[in-house]
Amino acid sequence: MSGPALHLAVEIDGDGAHPAAWRRAAHSPGQLLTPRRVARVAAIAENAGFTLLTLDDGVLPPGAAPDPVGRIGAVERAAFVAASTSTIGIAPVVPVTYAEPFHVSSQLAALDHISAGRAGWVVTEEERPEAARAWGRPLVADTGARARESRDGVEVARALWDSWEDDAVIRSVATGRYLDRERLHYIDFTGETYAVKGPAIVPRPPQGQLVVLGRPDRIPAAQLDVALVEGRDLASVATAAAAAGTPRVLAEVEVALDTPGATAAERVADLERHTAWSDRGRLRHIGTADQLVSVLVELSRHVDGVRLHPLVLDEDLAVLSRLVLPALSGRRLVARPLPGTSLRSALGLERPANRFTAAAVATQEDAR
Repeated sequence: MSGPALHLAVEIDGDGAHPAAWRRAAHSPGQLLTPRRVARVAAIAENAGFTLLTLDDGVLPPGAAPDPVGRIGAVERAAFVAASTSTIGIAPVVPVTYAEPFHVSSQLAALDHISAGRAGWVVTEEERPEAARAWGRPLVADTGARARESRDGVEVARALWDSWEDDAVIRSVATGRYLDRERLHYIDFTGETYAVKGPAIVPRPPQGQLVVLGRPDRIPAAQLDVALVEGRDLASVATAAAAAGTPRVLAEVEVALDTPGATAAERVADLERHTAWSDRGRLRHIGTADQLVSVLVELSRHVDGVRLHPLVLDEDLAVLSRLVLPALSGRRLVARPLPGTSLRSALGLERPANRFTAAAVATQEDAR
């Protein structure tokens, strides 16, 4: 546990966690993908005091007709949000089942520069066979193979982020040198399905290493900064959190809250007439804001934070902002991110040393 603070993250992709959430949205379906919509939701989350927002993604459409199926890439949306916010962390979902880890690492490093050190990465998998066809790649069919691709992808990205030492960029006008090539390094990674030599094409991120979030049953705990754990009840979440073995643990929680116009149960029932809310094995709260506060207080005894998946963003995010976060703040359970701090700092994580710099220092000390 990181201390008294409960770090709250919120998923803001689409109109909400329910596939028919768009039917209760406060905007027309045509406005979903507009910059104004993305910026407005991010601003609400930041002003409420969330530590982190995440943006789901995948190469395939997120739904099927008659529901809206459009989506802009998570990294592109994250870069836009980074430029319009100042304190909240931003973590796009980027699967590396088929994507090139070299390019993913470059995109994410650039995002960390754009956000001045507020970027993270949610590692997931492309599970549907259609994704392989969309990428033009051989199908990665079984669970073990997909986990291998995620594991290798994280290893490559982390190595590439270190391939530039922190002081590699020298910008010497007198000598006409932009960087010191002796401080750039090849990573020489060879996996089962590809090899990467490096170095990166983007300088080391401000955080050194972006905050990497993922499921510990898919990615080794040693590669993660934050484990995302699931469970249908508090006991299951507590058990998963205890077994995670990562520096920080966030529980996945789906929420539907009472609003001034309807109870949570009524809102869920209204959407269920159109499409079922799939059970993903996560803790699900359907009820009042006060009841959710009690659930989060109990969870704070077992996890470092929670990633909330609101039923309908336009309805539930307002209740979270007005009632839930202030109540937790009054109990001194949440801490608002401070201006100028990195996501790693907000989560109480140290900035890691560069592996190549550390190795050089160790070699010099051994030679003495």
